[in-house]
Amino acid sequence: MTTQVARLEFREAMARVCAPVNIVTTDGPAGRGGFTATAMCSVSDDPPTLLVCMNERSAQTGMFLANQRFCVNVLTQSHMHLAAKFAGAIRDMAERYRAARWQTMPSGMPALLDAIVSFDCEIGAVNKVGTHNVMFGRVVDIRHGSDEAALLYVGRNYMQPSALGSFGG
Repeated sequence: MTTQVARLEFREAMARVCAPVNIVTTDGPAGRGGFTATAMCSVSDDPPTLLVCMNERSAQTGMFLANQRFCVNVLTQSHMHLAAKFAGAIRDMAERYRAARWQTMPSGMPALLDAIVSFDCEIGAVNKVGTHNVMFGRVVDIRHGSDEAALLYVGRNYMQPSALGSFGG
């Protein structure tokens, strides 16, 4: 017998899971885009592959799929303002990009200059699961950057690792 968990219960449970904050960027014939994501993880080291989940209703979904490339930029504590901008606090994409300094990966993907690390990826596969597209990216280049601690997201708030205590405390 299968038990079904309610959508709201699942969302509340997932809000308790701590995750690093990333800005995922793209550029190419379909345009330049970017969004804040916590749903990113390693899939395989042979070949180096990671995954990023993107709501299929996002206005940027078509752009990412058409460009067939993306770059995952792992944020530091000092990027909290930038995470909010790319999460939708600012709709204008050019304004989002003006809020930080960028460099270009060999593939042409925008990489945040002072990210902890940037993963340049080619989309190898996309699977639709529920409301999201899971984009599997083959990592073609890596750029290491800042040694600053990672920015985390838990309890629907951005947090610095030193601020973490017991949940809810």
